[in-house]
Amino acid sequence: MTISTSEALAPPTERYTILGWIKRNLFNTFGDSALTILAIWVTYSIVQPALSWGFGEARWAVIADNLKLFMVGRYPVEELWRVWAVLYLLAAVIGFTWSVWVKGKEKAGYILIAIPLLLALLPFSTNIRLMILAIDLFGLIGIVVGRGDNKSFKKWSIISLLLYFPVGILIIGGLTGEAGFLPVVKPDLWGGLMLTILLAVVGIIFSFPIGVSLALGRQSELPIITWFSVGFIELVRGVPLISILFMMDLMLPLFLPSGIRVEGVIRAFVAITLFSAAYMAENVRGGLQAIPKGQYEAAHALGLSGFTTMAFIILPQALKAVIPILVSQFIGLLKDTTLVMILSLFDVLGIGKSVLGNPDYVGTSKEVYVFVAALFWVLSYGLSYASQRLETSLGVGER
Repeated sequence: MTISTSEALAPPTERYTILGWIKRNLFNTFGDSALTILAIWVTYSIVQPALSWGFGEARWAVIADNLKLFMVGRYPVEELWRVWAVLYLLAAVIGFTWSVWVKGKEKAGYILIAIPLLLALLPFSTNIRLMILAIDLFGLIGIVVGRGDNKSFKKWSIISLLLYFPVGILIIGGLTGEAGFLPVVKPDLWGGLMLTILLAVVGIIFSFPIGVSLALGRQSELPIITWFSVGFIELVRGVPLISILFMMDLMLPLFLPSGIRVEGVIRAFVAITLFSAAYMAENVRGGLQAIPKGQYEAAHALGLSGFTTMAFIILPQALKAVIPILVSQFIGLLKDTTLVMILSLFDVLGIGKSVLGNPDYVGTSKEVYVFVAALFWVLSYGLSYASQRLETSLGVGER
């Protein structure tokens, strides 16, 4: 017996409206209704006092009065144009790279550049708002340029990302001594959110190749390389980051010749990079072990060398599989930068604590910590969102 389409698929008896959706998803059964009402009550009990405090009792003047400290620490006011230049360059590079590698999904890039628009709504001065809006302009320029069909754009996007960091450090740190166009700004004057981001970016950029090398070294057939990789990974993973920072602060000067002093920022860079590399190595090793042996055998059957097999067949698949784990580690690394206060460095949290030491701002700890938490949340969510878009574009989890 043949059933017609009209008989097999009966037309819906209820129109899909907002009230219909609410009834179907929130109040469909007695249990659903009870859970919905409980969730509404809990949400109201938390949100209502928070909003009442945030828009009524909170003294947000502590943030406005010390905004420069929260953003860049004691960086000289007359040299702040360098920080803005680095931000504009970053917006252009991100816009260009995103447009090149995420073809057909530029809307997500527009969502990212909407963040400065939201920041411009905050009670800043007119000049600051214009500078923030200029970040959007450079981001849009990068997106428009990257939408071209030039096949070399992917190569140039990678080159721009690799060159951005050293160029940005040179612009911020200076290179012409005490005078000139770019006078040197001592790293001890770096601080606030700028220092937090720099520490996280350095840790991510340098720990990644070191971690991949250690993961490959742990699987090496040469005993000396295997022993070194295993020893480094287990030694660093066996101690907390704070102890490594202590070692860099107290023990490193004992091994250096007299008269040679390593800046606290450099010591923090090294400690965070080495600590992150050990965990990175184990994450990458997990991805390598997830690759079936058939991949190695197929490459060997095609006559590919061991290096070619690992570099172009195995490693790309392994890194693709562990993207969520790596991004989670990057987010953890971002939050671990708050420990650099041990080295007398003032990241955004350290600046917050120093501001609370001012008698004029007694009783404003809630405002300061809420502001710092909001900054970390925005950065963490940005990494998470970029990771999700990258996973979608690469087809992670799809068969």
